[in-house]
Amino acid sequence: MSRSESSEPTTTRMNAADRRELILAAASRAFARGGYAGTSTDAVAKEASISQPYVVRMFGTKAELFREVFARAIGAITAAFDRVLDDVVVDPEDEEFWDKLGSAYGHLVEDRDLLLVMMHGFSAGSVPEIGAQARDGMSGIYRHLRERTGCTPEQAREFIAHGMLINVLLSMQAPEHVGENPDLEELSSCVLGTVLDDATRSGAN
Repeated sequence: MSRSESSEPTTTRMNAADRRELILAAASRAFARGGYAGTSTDAVAKEASISQPYVVRMFGTKAELFREVFARAIGAITAAFDRVLDDVVVDPEDEEFWDKLGSAYGHLVEDRDLLLVMMHGFSAGSVPEIGAQARDGMSGIYRHLRERTGCTPEQAREFIAHGMLINVLLSMQAPEHVGENPDLEELSSCVLGTVLDDATRSGAN
């Protein structure tokens, strides 16, 4: 077999930064499917089409790799909120304002792995280093909302609670199965609104 026909033609020509991004993207997909406990560094390596020892050399433990993927997911959430907040008139007393801010999820569902990784991170709270990160992440989202919108604690709570319910429905693949249960369809329609169509299309891809 010639060098150009080897099994890793692209990764061998990548620099370290590109390989790191390749692994993080693969890890996001793998952890989204299997969660923290159910995903090994070998599974991530296979997803990235590289060797498992290389994953370990670059990131160390599975926990450290997951923590970086988890941090990127939380960062993407706040970045999505910021993109909306930069373009709207901030008025926490206006219901339409919260609807617009909630629409940020309409874009996030296009990357379902991101939301699933966040859910897996919160559910892995019994792992000390991940639990600490999850608590800091949730606190950071709350603080970010309070500082950027000037909303009350109760308004921030309602917004975050609604977002977490969206995450739960997406995690259980509710949009793909709404036709099987009228109650699930009604709840999904009420919670997801226009996000439902985006989520259904995303899950079908």
